[in-house]
Amino acid sequence: MKSIIEQYRNNIRKIISSMTGSQNEDIEQEVYIRTWKNIDKYKENGKFKSWVSTITANLCRDYMKSSYFRHSQNTVTEEDDLIQIRDEKESIEDTFIRKQRQKRIMDAIDTLKPKFREVVIMYEMQDMSYEEISEKLKVPVGTVRSRLFNARKELSILLEDLI
Repeated sequence: MKSIIEQYRNNIRKIISSMTGSQNEDIEQEVYIRTWKNIDKYKENGKFKSWVSTITANLCRDYMKSSYFRHSQNTVTEEDDLIQIRDEKESIEDTFIRKQRQKRIMDAIDTLKPKFREVVIMYEMQDMSYEEISEKLKVPVGTVRSRLFNARKELSILLEDLI
């Protein structure tokens, strides 16, 4: 398990950061626990990195849907105030706007058709190539490109006011 943590830590942290807007050690630990508990369910027909990335993305989505996350988005704590005092680069308002924007993007991704959503997550958040996605989904590379194009088109309509 130690080698799994060492080998995939950066990828896991990158996914968590891009989906939640911060480094969340609780989610990271849960990824390692779920990976360890479900290692026997891993099928060798895909890349292990993709499997771990999927676990990470699913946990992030669950976290962002949780009442704790929604509550924490609307609450400013003393710790947040201290961080803002130390880091004057980003105001509380900017932080709030950034987090709200990330939440809107994730909500929009969640409304996509499943075949579009999985391609967006694999390509944009898990840094998988067209070829890797094609292998994992067992579809031609052209289909991956088409789904990604159509997903982006839908997202641009849903998020038109953010663009």
